[in-house]
Order: sequence, then C-alpha cells, then structure tokens
Amino acid sequence: MNTTCGPRAGGTTMAVSVFIGTSVDGFIARSNGDLDWLPEGGGEPHGYNEFIATVDAIVIGRKTFETVLGFDAWPYGNTRVVVLSSQPLDLSAVRTGVVEQMGGAPADIIARLAATGAHHLYLDGGITIQRFLSAGLIERLVITHVPVLIGDGVPLFGALPHDVRLRHVVTRDYPSGLVQSEYRIDAAPHPPPRG
Repeated sequence: MNTTCGPRAGGTTMAVSVFIGTSVDGFIARSNGDLDWLPEGGGEPHGYNEFIATVDAIVIGRKTFETVLGFDAWPYGNTRVVVLSSQPLDLSAVRTGVVEQMGGAPADIIARLAATGAHHLYLDGGITIQRFLSAGLIERLVITHVPVLIGDGVPLFGALPHDVRLRHVVTRDYPSGLVQSEYRIDAAPHPPPRG
C-alpha cells in the first residue's frame, strides 16, 4: 500500500488518511457516541490491520478519546496517539498506550508532528476529520459502509467552505455486507468559497 504523498503544510511530506466505518446513512456513531451498531470486534478483516501498520501517529479529538477510554482494551496498541483538545485532559487513564495532547490549527498540528519524524497520520473522529478536510489537509479517505441504517447520530461529514473533489481508487465488498470505498482528494485548486 503506497501512502507516500507530496509536500504538505509547512513544506513537509506527510500522508494524512482517514480509515473509518459508517452506517449506510452516513453516521459514525449514535448521537450519544455509542458504537453498538458496528460489527463486533470490527467484523471480518477489511484492511485495517494493514493500514494501521503504516501509521506513525493517530490524531483524534476529545470525544473520540473519551469513547475509546470506555473500551475493554486500548484499541491503538503502542501507536502514538495525539488527542486534540483546547481543554486540559487526564491522560493517566491510558496505561498501555503512548498518548499526548495538542491543540491548534490542523496545519500547525501536521507541522509539529512532521517535526517529530511522523510521515503518516491517521485521523479519527467526526469533528477532527471535518476540520482537517475543511483545511484541505486530507489526501486519502477509506470509508467502510456497515449494512445498517441508524437514522440519527454523529455524521462523518459536515459543512464545507467549498466542494472537495474526490478521485475514486477502488471499491471492495465483503461477505458480511461491508462495502469499502477508497478515494484520493483531488489536489486541484479549490473553487471560491460558497457565498
């Protein structure tokens, strides 16, 4: 899997990817943050393990952090996790992982992580993904649709300042009904903001 990408914020070379599951109606969690509609244990193998092996750091928001703290086990192993929050967080609940807190604009976060040697970031969480997408900093989206409609919840995407053009790479389907589509973000100049 090639995740090498071109220059990003501050002249650094950084791959920024999203690998996420959604309901068919586009939600990543119920309104209360519950993920009970996802297949147990992540479902059948669908490329996540191969993907995460290429990641230097995982960037999540506070709400995602609070959600994963409720899991039976820390889901990110020893991969570096950066929690974005402007408010102080208690990171002591994480006993087995490498976790730190950052704040700031998406481009600044990428530049700071690149300065520490990171080359591939995995973004997770609705608000985090939306902020980095609005800033034009995501280049790869892998979206796995779970065959369920939940009717309401936390949407994967929100309002954008302009259209974001996607280039379809591949769509895979799995026996359980999972359908996974991979896209690259078009690097062409963006149209003027909607007015």
